[in-house]
Amino acid sequence: MKKFINEPNQFVDDTISGIVSAHPDQVKLLEENNRVLLRAQEKSQNKVGIVTAGGSGHLPLFLGYVGEGMLDGCAIGNVFASPSADSMAQMIRACDKGAGVICLFGNYGGDKMNFQMACDEVEFDDIETRLVIAGDDIASSPKGKEDKRRGVAGIVFAYKIAGAAAERGDDLDEVVRVANKVLDNTRTMGFATSPCIIPEVGAPSFQIADDEIEVGMGIHGEPGIEVRKMMTANEVADLAVNAILEDLDFSGRGKCSVLINGLGATPLEEQYIVYNRVYELLKEKDIEVKYPHIGEFATSMEMAGLSITLCKLDDELEDLLSAIARTPFYTNFNI
Repeated sequence: MKKFINEPNQFVDDTISGIVSAHPDQVKLLEENNRVLLRAQEKSQNKVGIVTAGGSGHLPLFLGYVGEGMLDGCAIGNVFASPSADSMAQMIRACDKGAGVICLFGNYGGDKMNFQMACDEVEFDDIETRLVIAGDDIASSPKGKEDKRRGVAGIVFAYKIAGAAAERGDDLDEVVRVANKVLDNTRTMGFATSPCIIPEVGAPSFQIADDEIEVGMGIHGEPGIEVRKMMTANEVADLAVNAILEDLDFSGRGKCSVLINGLGATPLEEQYIVYNRVYELLKEKDIEVKYPHIGEFATSMEMAGLSITLCKLDDELEDLLSAIARTPFYTNFNI
């Protein structure tokens, strides 16, 4: 597959440079580390810092959510690879304003190990840190074993809502509570119809026939639940919504936000077709949809497919979701 890149081993650095060049009013590089992106706007003293980290290849995750009302920093690794513990520690120090730093990231082994090492390191600088780990992918582990689930597109809701809580001045314990509340009420299921190609590898990450779809595949190409013959948009929506509602109890009438996430090569038109069916299904169950998100939020290079996320809302989470945010890939003007 042809790609608009220069040297494959420069893919990540060129991407980060492009983001900084395009959005200098919102983000900047850490001077001593060009793999750490920071919020450009000056933060108030005693604001809780929120940082994340992960491999590249998922844009706008993770780099695209650094900015006002969301993340204060992001450390990025090579494609689908965790950044180093040293990068994470440098980022935490840069984002500490005296109120502590929350490390909010997906449930992946390398990220967990490196963040823990980074937090241990900055403890010597008297920086208080907390780990908050997203695991919204219901296909990756069954109910009852939620601690094994992967973090996927649903983490965007945690970035937004926890970020709003930190922006308004909540203390460390309160922002951690809000972040965990969002994650406890967020579920995702993904579907893939074609592989991606990592620039430095130059070959597809997996194989799937033209008339097949993989149900539950992860954003790195991790195996899903099963491979089926290609399904219609309505069938995909039905499967995902029914599975999520079995896992996330709405107890009758409620409200939620829906995120339809394109994995990189799925047209926006198709995403809206899927959303329409999701909306119909939720309406039938007296679940009101608030602030729908349709587009690319957590991609996997040029993989074709999408994921469906439901975030159950109460008044507190809805208010924070509607708060102002301004980042390179997520802007919200206090709806």
